[in-house]
Amino acid sequence: MSTLTDLLAENTGLSGEAVDHLQAVVGEWQLLADLSFADFLLWVPAGNAAGDTGGSAAGDGGEAAAGVPEPDGEDHFVCVAQARPTTAPTAHPEDVVGTRFTSAEHPQLARSIREVRICREEDPHWYLDMPMRREAIPVTFLGRVIGVLSRETNLAVPRVPSPLEIAYLGSAADLCQMIADGTFPRAGSTADVHTSPRVGDGLIRLDQAGSVVFASPNGLSAYHRMGHESDLVGVRLAPLTRSLIRDPFDATEVAHRVLDALDGKPGTRIEVDSRRGAVVLFRALPLRPHDRPAGAIVLVRDVTEVKRRDRALLSKDATIREIHHRVKNNLQTVAALLRLQSRRTQSTEARQALGESVRRVSSIALVHEALAGSVDERVDLDALLDNVLPMVGEVATAESHVSVRRTGSFGIVVAEIATPLVMVLSELVQNAVEHAFPGGRQGKVEITPERSARWLDVLIRDDGRGLPSGFSLERTDGLGLQIVRTLVESELRGSLSLRGPRAGGTEAALRIPLSRRL
Repeated sequence: MSTLTDLLAENTGLSGEAVDHLQAVVGEWQLLADLSFADFLLWVPAGNAAGDTGGSAAGDGGEAAAGVPEPDGEDHFVCVAQARPTTAPTAHPEDVVGTRFTSAEHPQLARSIREVRICREEDPHWYLDMPMRREAIPVTFLGRVIGVLSRETNLAVPRVPSPLEIAYLGSAADLCQMIADGTFPRAGSTADVHTSPRVGDGLIRLDQAGSVVFASPNGLSAYHRMGHESDLVGVRLAPLTRSLIRDPFDATEVAHRVLDALDGKPGTRIEVDSRRGAVVLFRALPLRPHDRPAGAIVLVRDVTEVKRRDRALLSKDATIREIHHRVKNNLQTVAALLRLQSRRTQSTEARQALGESVRRVSSIALVHEALAGSVDERVDLDALLDNVLPMVGEVATAESHVSVRRTGSFGIVVAEIATPLVMVLSELVQNAVEHAFPGGRQGKVEITPERSARWLDVLIRDDGRGLPSGFSLERTDGLGLQIVRTLVESELRGSLSLRGPRAGGTEAALRIPLSRRL
C-alpha cells in the first residue's frame, strides 16, 4: 500500500517542509477524530505536481492562486490519508485512501481552498445508504493552503448531547480552526504523539484562567489515583497537579507546561510519579482559534500497569543504543590505531591513504554515535554533517585554503540512509578539496540539499579548476569515486553525475529516493 509520502510525491509538488507539516497533521488527527466523533480524510488536488496546491491565507476569503481548482469545474482530489474515530461508529468502513473525487462530488473541498475557511454542507450527504455530515478544513502552512481535511460524521446513529460530547466537540472545533489558521500543529511539537495520552485515556478542558470546566470520567479517575478525592470542575489544575506529584522538579515542570499551554505554547508528553505511587502521562495543548486564547486541554493517562510491561521494551531499546555506542567506541579505536600507524610510516603515499581511512572510519563512528542517542533509528543529518565535514580539512593538504559550507537542510533520515550518504558526501567534498585547488589555491565548496516528498537532491559545487579533459565517472580509477559510485548505486539506489558548469569549477549532482525504503 502506498504511504502518505508516496501519494504526496505522486500527486503534488509540495516542498519537503510542507510534506513534513502534513505528516504532523496526520500525526495529530486521531485526537481530532476522537474529539469530533468523526472520520478524517486528507485530500490534495490530483495532477498538480508542478504547481502550488492551494491559495493564499492572507486575509479573509483570499484570492485563488494559480492551480487552485474551481468548485464548478471537474477538478479531481485524491485522498492520501484516513483516520477513523475510536469514540463513534465510522462513516467509512472501507479504505478510502487512493480514491478520487471531483469537485462536483465534494464541492466543499475546492471551496475551502479558494476561500481559506472551514466549509460545511448545509444538508446531510448520503453515502452507501448512510447519511453523513461533511466539512472541509483547509490545512494552512506558511500562509498557503497545502491540503484539505474532510471531517465526515456518521449520522445513522443518533447521539444525545451530553457534557462530554459538548466539551469534545468544542475542543475539536478550536483545534480544527487552528489548522485552518496554520497554528496547529506547530513545528517540533508532535514528536511524541504516538506515545502521548489519547482522548479516551482522559481529557480535561481548562478555561483561560486555568480552571477546570470539564473532566472526562477517565481523566477524573487518573486524578483520583494520584490522590485527589473530590471533583475537578472549578479547580485550578496547575497548582493542584503540582501538589500531587512526588518529585518537586517534575511537579514544577508539569505545572509550567499547563501554564505554557494557557499562554499558547505547545507542550510535549511528560511522565510523572504521584505521591500515591501512580504513574501518569500528561500532555497539555493550547487552544487559540483565530489566534485568540480559549484555554487549553490536558490529556492524562494512568500508565501504572502499562509501565511494568514497558520496562522490558525500554530495556531492549537501551540495549540497541548500547550496541551503537560500543560500535562507535570500537571504530574510534580502529581510527586511533590507523592514525598511530600513519605517524610511523615514512611513505607519503601510505600516510595519505591511512589518513583517508581514518576519516572514513571516523565518519561511520559519528553515525553510530548519533544512533546511540536516537530512540527510533533516525538521524539528524544536518547536525551529523556539521561534525563530519570539518574532518575533511584535517586530511586535506596543508597548502589548501578551502572553505566548506552547507546551504539548506537535509532534515531527518533513517539509519539505513545515513551511513552511506555521509560516506558519499564526505568523499565528494574530500575529492573537491584535494583535486580542485592545486598549489595552495583558495576556494570554496558548497553543499546544497533540496528535499521533496520523494527525493533528496544534493548539489556539491566548487569554484576550482574543473574536470580534466576526457574525464569519465564510469572509467575513473580513483578509490574515493569508486567508493561513491558503489554506495550510490547499491546502498542508496540513487544516481550521481559530475559536470563542469559554465561559470567554472565542478558540480556533483546526487539524487536518492526517500520513499519505499525496503
